[in-house]
Amino acid sequence: TVTRGDVEESLKAKWQYVKDQEQLLKDLRLQIEETDQKLILKRIERDYWLEYKNVGSKMHAKKIKNLEKDIQEVKDDLCRATEYYANALKTLKEKNDSLIEMQMKKSKEQAPENAVKRIDKSSCRDIEENEWLKEEVKIYRKEISDLKASIYLLEEENIGLVMKLLDLKLQNLRV
Repeated sequence: TVTRGDVEESLKAKWQYVKDQEQLLKDLRLQIEETDQKLILKRIERDYWLEYKNVGSKMHAKKIKNLEKDIQEVKDDLCRATEYYANALKTLKEKNDSLIEMQMKKSKEQAPENAVKRIDKSSCRDIEENEWLKEEVKIYRKEISDLKASIYLLEEENIGLVMKLLDLKLQNLRV
């Protein structure tokens, strides 16, 4: 025999089972919806990457090649500019060195003139006397060298005469 309590209990258990099943069904539907959302997102992502693989990567590869070409051109330009400026610097240094050397020569040539302009009359007289003395020393040295040459010639002549005398004396002694 089944009692009313048993039937109520059985109905309660069935209702509870149905509620649990409905809750489980709701949970499963939510999980299915979440999974569908994830699936949609993954498909979108997959489509993006497929599109990139088919089209975008080729565009980016072209851009990369163009950028690498640009980089190489910039490097070449840099090398040429560096070489140009190095040569220009070398030329400029040589030009500056020659100008400095020319200025030094000019200043060396003008130094005595500038010094003469700044000296007083007594110093000018001393300088003139010094120049005159230098000329006199040159003249005396020339005279000395001429006299030495004359002395040498006279000594040669004297030696020649002494040799003749000795030869004559030797001949007179033999006679």
